[in-house]
Amino acid sequence: MTLNKDYLRMAVGLARNNVLEHAGRPFGAVLVKDGEILATGVNEILATHDPSTHAEMQAIRAATAAQKNPRLDGCEMYASGQPCPMCLSLMHMVGIKAAYFAASNADAEAYGLSTARIYAEMAKPIEQQSVLMSYVPVEDEGESPYAAWQEAARKQG
Repeated sequence: MTLNKDYLRMAVGLARNNVLEHAGRPFGAVLVKDGEILATGVNEILATHDPSTHAEMQAIRAATAAQKNPRLDGCEMYASGQPCPMCLSLMHMVGIKAAYFAASNADAEAYGLSTARIYAEMAKPIEQQSVLMSYVPVEDEGESPYAAWQEAARKQG
C-alpha cells in the first residue's frame, strides 16, 4: 500500500469537473491496482436519479465490468471525499485493500455532505437503528435459494 497523491489530486479534479461541467455533486474517485488506473467515477445522482451512483460505486462498476470479474482484490480507492457507508461496504465486499480520501466527513459537514450521521446510525445495535430490521423465517416447500445457489456453483465448478 503506497499512497500516491497524484491519484488523490485526480479524484479531486474529477469532483470539481463534475460540479463545473456537469452540474453534478462534488465527488470523484480513481480505482488503482499496481500503479495502473483501472477506472474512474464521479457522483451521478443528479443525472441518473439513482442514489447508488456515488463516485466510488461508479468506479467499481466500471472496473468489474471491464475485468468481467466481481472481485477487485488488491486495489486502492482514491476518493475526493470520505466514502459513505454504502461505498465502504462495497469496497470490503469486492476486496479493495486501501482507500484514501481528500476531504473528511468533518470537512463536508459545513456543506451538508457529511455521512457521519449514517455511520453513527449503523454502529448502533440492529434493534436500535431507525430502519426496522426483522428476521422472519419462512417455511417453503421448495429448495432454499442458498442451497440452490450452492448446488449450481458446485455443478459449474
